[in-house]
Amino acid sequence: MAPWQISENARVFDLAQPWFVGMPHHPAHPPFLFGLVKQHGDYVGPTGNSSASDALALGSHVGTHIDALCHFSCGGKLHGGEPAAPVQSYAAGVQRHSIDTIPPILRRGVLLDIAALAGSAPLPADFEITPAHLDAAVRAQHVEIRPGDIVLLRTGWATYFRDAPRFINEVRGPGPAISGARWLSERRIYGAGSDTVAFEKVPDAGMPVHVHLLVESGIHIIECLNLEELGQSKSYEFLFIALPLKLEGATASPIRPVALA
Repeated sequence: MAPWQISENARVFDLAQPWFVGMPHHPAHPPFLFGLVKQHGDYVGPTGNSSASDALALGSHVGTHIDALCHFSCGGKLHGGEPAAPVQSYAAGVQRHSIDTIPPILRRGVLLDIAALAGSAPLPADFEITPAHLDAAVRAQHVEIRPGDIVLLRTGWATYFRDAPRFINEVRGPGPAISGARWLSERRIYGAGSDTVAFEKVPDAGMPVHVHLLVESGIHIIECLNLEELGQSKSYEFLFIALPLKLEGATASPIRPVALA
C-alpha cells in the first residue's frame, strides 16, 4: 500500500449498521436472534448486587460483515483452483481461505459516492453501477484507486436498513455487474464493499460479481455498510479499519468497521 498519512485531528466514522431483532437478512442466511437469559433481580447478591446477561445467535453473513474467499466456489473449486469438497464439513466449516485467515484490516479506503453522482439517493433497485459510473466518480471526487485499497460504493440503501422488507426488497437492488467487478479487480484492490445486502446488481442467479471477486480474483466483499455520514461529509479518502472475528472455518464474519478521515 502506498504511503498515506492521517491527520492527528482525523474524524472517526462508524460504518456499521446496528444488530437488532427483526433486522434485515438475506433469505439464504439465518436471522439475528437475541434475548436476555438473566434479568436484574433473578439473582440478588448479599449487598443487593445483581447482573443481567444475554445470548445471541446469527448467521455470519447477517448485518455488516466481510466475506471470506471460501464463501463462493465455481465449478466445485475455490479461489486458487482447489476443490471445495475435500476441505469442507458441516462441523469444521471450510478449511481453506476461511475468515480466521484474514488479518486485522488497516488499509487506505476510498468512497465512490455513486448515489450522489447519479443525483438519486437511494439509487433505484434496477440501477447497474457501470465502469463509466466508477470512472466518473473517480474524476468528480479527485481520487485514485491504488493496489491494496478498500473501495466502498455508496448507493444510499443504508437509509432503508430499519425497514427490513424494503432493504431486502426480495433481493432486488442496485450494484455493479460483471463489467464493474472487472473494473475493480483490474485495480488490484484488497476489498470492495457497499451499503446493500448483496454487493452486485441483483437478482442474478449466477452471482457473477461474487464469483469474479472472491473466486477468480481473491478480493474480499463487505456488505451492509452504513456509508451515509461518510458520504455527507464528502470524506472520500480515509484509513479503513476492521477486525474480522477468528471464527475457524467460517465463510464470513460480522465486523464493526470505522473510517478515519
